[in-house]
Amino acid sequence: MTRTVPIRDAARANFSQRQFRDALAEFATGVTIITTRDASPTGAPRYVGFTANSFNSVSLDPPLVSWCLSRHANTLPAFEHCERYAISVLGVGQSDLALRFAGAHPDRFEGVPYRLGWADAPLIDGAVAWFECRHFSRQPTGDHTLFVGEVVRCTRAHGPGLAFHHGRFRAVAPID
Repeated sequence: MTRTVPIRDAARANFSQRQFRDALAEFATGVTIITTRDASPTGAPRYVGFTANSFNSVSLDPPLVSWCLSRHANTLPAFEHCERYAISVLGVGQSDLALRFAGAHPDRFEGVPYRLGWADAPLIDGAVAWFECRHFSRQPTGDHTLFVGEVVRCTRAHGPGLAFHHGRFRAVAPID
């Protein structure tokens, strides 16, 4: 009797997690900070946020965007329970903020200039674009949760966005 191996298992055996990460590094991405207000009922408003480069457009009608968050992230419960959140697309001079929000800083917002918008979530000053979203859908996907947000407001500033490529922050320049 011949055993049929599912394609997913056969393909997985052909490369390591390191090879997968290295191949993904060939794809340059923008860098964002995604924020929300923590729904905890005690005390003053508490904001949470993290650095993400998994941000993508999904649909123009309705206007939808997606992003992912590790199912092990300490910020996951806040995003699972929020109805609204904000996405700030960072500019080239904001790699320090990207690192701060990617690390284990005790108060990521301390000293960071921001304002609150429709989503009641921090919009990072100096970013080149902002998307304020309401929750549209959420799906556990592998070791992450895939979020889709309906964009209610968006604005942009002028200037180059921050990119991430080959494990480093970069500026994008036109080739013509």
